[in-house]
Amino acid sequence: MRVGGGFLSLLLSVNPLSSLPSAFRLHCLFLIHSLSTNPSSSSSSSSSIRNRRETSAVGMLDINLFREDKGGNPEIIRESQRRRFADVAIVDEIIRLDQEWRKRQFELESLRKDFNRINKEVARLKIAGEDASEMIKNTEENKKSSAEKEVEVEEIKTELYAKLALVGNLVHDSVPVSNDEANNAVIRTWGEKRTEPKLKNHVELVELLGIVDSKKGSNVAGGRGFYLKGDGVLLNQALINFGLAFLTNRGYTPLMTPFFMRKDIMAKCAQLAQFDEELYKVTGEGDDKYLIATAEQPLCAYHLDDWIHPSQLPLRYAGYSSCFRKEAGSHGRDTLGIFRVHQFEKVEQFCITSPNGNDSWEMHEEMLKNSEEFYQQLNLPYQIVAIVSGALNDAAAKKYDLEAWFPASKTYRELVSCSNCTDYQSRRLEIRFGQKKSNEQTKRYVHLLNSTLTATERTLCCILENYQREDGVEIPEILRPYMGGKSFLPFQSKPAPEAKGKKAKA
Repeated sequence: MRVGGGFLSLLLSVNPLSSLPSAFRLHCLFLIHSLSTNPSSSSSSSSSIRNRRETSAVGMLDINLFREDKGGNPEIIRESQRRRFADVAIVDEIIRLDQEWRKRQFELESLRKDFNRINKEVARLKIAGEDASEMIKNTEENKKSSAEKEVEVEEIKTELYAKLALVGNLVHDSVPVSNDEANNAVIRTWGEKRTEPKLKNHVELVELLGIVDSKKGSNVAGGRGFYLKGDGVLLNQALINFGLAFLTNRGYTPLMTPFFMRKDIMAKCAQLAQFDEELYKVTGEGDDKYLIATAEQPLCAYHLDDWIHPSQLPLRYAGYSSCFRKEAGSHGRDTLGIFRVHQFEKVEQFCITSPNGNDSWEMHEEMLKNSEEFYQQLNLPYQIVAIVSGALNDAAAKKYDLEAWFPASKTYRELVSCSNCTDYQSRRLEIRFGQKKSNEQTKRYVHLLNSTLTATERTLCCILENYQREDGVEIPEILRPYMGGKSFLPFQSKPAPEAKGKKAKA
């Protein structure tokens, strides 16, 4: 990792970062690098840089929300942390560190002003032919004091933003408050559920259809590896093509994203837990990258450092990509079949709105409606649930899940997550709203929203269970044009007699 300046190299060995996981240290250092104040011989220039870096913050919560003298209300953040069942005391720790940082920063600016004053006096004395040795000595002492003060400022800033990184987005008032996902609120249901007994699960069905070879996949790629075969490839591709056509017809711009990202950019798009549990690292010649876990990550970064004019908004993107997940936190779950695998395809909704009024909340509902209509056209029964506050990821202010019905296991399973992240991500990525202004203290950030349309292998599993017949599986009518008109997939082998206790778990 290349980090600008000697100070940030030094920070690698400074507590508290040295005691944190390496991925998080990387995360914080990239944020701090973007905030570093460059030394300046002009006090007004230094002040301008300081103010710009302060307000550009790290793409988490705006630091001014913690500052009552800047119009902030820390109690709102405390209440949000309570709703998340997260650390509340950290809010006051951040306030204390911020006050200390601002105090030290003021002292540093005073030293810089003194340096400018002394330099001018040295120049005056030299022009007048007078002895400037004492003033030159003062200059050297000032340089030493300034260097020491800069280290203090950077150390406190490091600790401040490490703490700030642990505070989640402000939870929306409509989110159900609970720390137990059993309390997710069911908003509505759609479709007629199949409930007849002895239906085959998706693990059995892919074997009977001969569309997946997990054994050879595991031999080649390890656990959860698989080959899609024959009609399995065509059905998966049909879902991709239908998904892209569906969103394009609703005004979305298709984007096929990169499958890997630079580590500094990924650090701005992913949480610490994702580095540990999801992301695969790809090591190159001095240029490490990470495979994407979702199209949302490169879509987030598409407008990195951009200013987006109000006339361009809202922006709607239909992202398509392969995705790669270690699934380290899912050991032992869904080990058979293709419901939970390390590599899969995904079509993603990603939208950008203004920060004004209810713009992003109206878009949130629109994106959810799109996902519902997609599964209605596939005729897959589902329920919409509002995720409880304690289960929200840090970036989300509110999240809906669409859970589709899996009749063999008689349960709903998540196929879609739809989140409004407001300006939590855009602040880190410097995706700004409006036109570039000379006074960046007033800048605002766009709101970012994401929603799965389809993770195709999971949707395929759901289709197989809901469309199964005694001798095969029907193809949903909406997908038939993408399958060359094919309407039915016959079993390639006969179902084995069910031995008691031997049924494959879905």
